Amino acid sequence: MWTRRRFLGFSSYTLAAARAGGGLPGIGEPAVESRSNPIPSEPAGSRTIELFLCGDAMTGRGIDQILPHPSKPRIYEPAVSSALGYVGLAERANGPIPYPVDFSYVWGDTLAELRARAPDRRIVNLETSITTSEEALPKGINYRMHPRNVACLQAAGIDCCVLANNHVLDWGIPGLLETVESLRRAGISTAGAGRNAADAARPAVLDAGKGRVLVFGFGSPTSGVPIDWSAGEGRPGVQVLPDLSAQTASRVADRIHAQRRPGDLVVASIHWGGNWGYEIPRAQREFAHRLPGIRRRFRRVRSYARHPQRSRRRCTTASGGSGGEAIRELHTPAI
Repeated sequence: MWTRRRFLGFSSYTLAAARAGGGLPGIGEPAVESRSNPIPSEPAGSRTIELFLCGDAMTGRGIDQILPHPSKPRIYEPAVSSALGYVGLAERANGPIPYPVDFSYVWGDTLAELRARAPDRRIVNLETSITTSEEALPKGINYRMHPRNVACLQAAGIDCCVLANNHVLDWGIPGLLETVESLRRAGISTAGAGRNAADAARPAVLDAGKGRVLVFGFGSPTSGVPIDWSAGEGRPGVQVLPDLSAQTASRVADRIHAQRRPGDLVVASIHWGGNWGYEIPRAQREFAHRLPGIRRRFRRVRSYARHPQRSRRRCTTASGGSGGEAIRELHTPAI
């Protein structure tokens, strides 16, 4: 059985194998678990690109309320009607919050770690609409942050927000479009959602100094992304995977290969799986293996990011060419 602990052990093993230029275990092979997971020295001529990968970042509700420019607090949850209720819960548990707070406040100790590690690029899965839209979809939980609070993402030096998830359309198409535009104005790239199918499928292209990083975003109905959120010709939306079949994986791999140049590092971020569990379904593991493995073009590194406790699973597959590229990963709990 694949659990989160075993999956994380496998992630560390694949990271070491990719950097060493060695082979990677197959789906049926055991993962190597080690407390230290030492990383071998880099082979001659190799490049190391260090990425900060964070998911699922939620900057709405109580967080938005304590920032300098809060949205209207009205929310539409079964037990809570005001986002200020979450501020009250936090204060009862941890003491008064001196809001409005500085934009960097919500990152806590993470910023010091980022300064110490200095990753080449910083990528998050943003599960919040950045909008003033009032078109809340009747889905029970709707996350939004005021556009003037986008500076909280700039405070962490975020380079790219993946938007292929089940909250980017919480406030309708106007909310999605304003999210994309707000991030563009802030100088933050996006992936996985856009004004039409071509826009949603287009990767974010990040210059990491040592080479390009292409970030593709995909959402799956298994995580609550409705099929009818799919972007189309002239229709804003998300890049949704219709299923996790070998045929879909092949189409995705071909699409990635068509965009990729020699020397590029590719990150495929997939939002999938249900809440409240630790097991990794075989279908998800097989799909992740197929993305880089169809034509043996890529090396693989996976990261697993989740909410602070039990929550939705997320897989990020980073793949490089045959020139000795490597990747290190930094992790932080979701906000």
